[in-house]
Amino acid sequence: MKSVIVNSNEAGQRLDKLLGKYLNLAGKGFLYKMMRKKNITLNGKKCDGSEKLSEGDEIRLFLSDETIEKFSQVRVQKVRKTKLDLVYEDSHILLINKPSGMLSQKAKDTDESLVEYVIAYLMETGQLTVEQLRSFHPSVCNRLDRNTSGLVAAGKSLAGLQMLSALFQDRSLHKDYLCAVEGIMDHSRTIDGYLLKNEKTNQVSITKKQVPDSVPILTRYEPLGQASGCTLLKVRLITGRTHQIRAHLASIGHPLAGDYKYGREELNARMKKQFGIHSQMLHSWKMEFPAMEEPFAYLSGRTFIAPVPDTFRRVFGDMENYLGGEA
Repeated sequence: MKSVIVNSNEAGQRLDKLLGKYLNLAGKGFLYKMMRKKNITLNGKKCDGSEKLSEGDEIRLFLSDETIEKFSQVRVQKVRKTKLDLVYEDSHILLINKPSGMLSQKAKDTDESLVEYVIAYLMETGQLTVEQLRSFHPSVCNRLDRNTSGLVAAGKSLAGLQMLSALFQDRSLHKDYLCAVEGIMDHSRTIDGYLLKNEKTNQVSITKKQVPDSVPILTRYEPLGQASGCTLLKVRLITGRTHQIRAHLASIGHPLAGDYKYGREELNARMKKQFGIHSQMLHSWKMEFPAMEEPFAYLSGRTFIAPVPDTFRRVFGDMENYLGGEA
């Protein structure tokens, strides 16, 4: 017999959902059969899987160790040792300054991404065990393109994951980006349009009018200064779509410097030769939390900033001239 005590990361979900994670190689039919035969009980009583779990509940598995091992598999991917640039950490969330070149999430099974590095960090620091990974996986809640740097939010606990996911979904957590675009831009604007994604090529196109399968987009930008034929922009996404900043600004004649998918070949060649720029100059710079209720009231109104990469300094010089103390 094995006893499982429901912890805070497992509470709030149905029993059958948790059993499906814990015995992840077992079919649903097997789990329901074991509950009917009282080989799986909840708090010493017969259960049917629909019960909502509370912290401290006891699940008893009257199964052999061999059966549990057969139906339970925890895979912890070995990854290269990577030091995370932590901007903020508490018991529920992490805010990480992701470098350009790192995947936010896997594109294929053999990839290493920020998710795997977060799990490795939590295990190395004693905040996560293999046993806990049976039923809960920390993860990131927003994605940045591989070559976009800056703030990524990750949930260390189920409550943290749910809170962050809700904020990103209702767009109440404000995100500001910095980018370098071709040409001189003098005025702040909010631009709209429609974005259509080609799933095969992972490329998007922008149209003025709605076309089938397109989604509306809104992008707000503010020029902060100019250098080397480029403008430094602060950008806030009103909507958050794949490649929105890169494609939207390119569609109005101001592609990002170093963007080899939506940018201009001549500009990219010049920026590479003159400043050593090899990828798009786009940085997820700032996150502002809205008013929050308990247990996250301590985050209310707080602002977090990811230091600006050196590539921006190469082009624009001292970033304090543009950002003040927030550089």
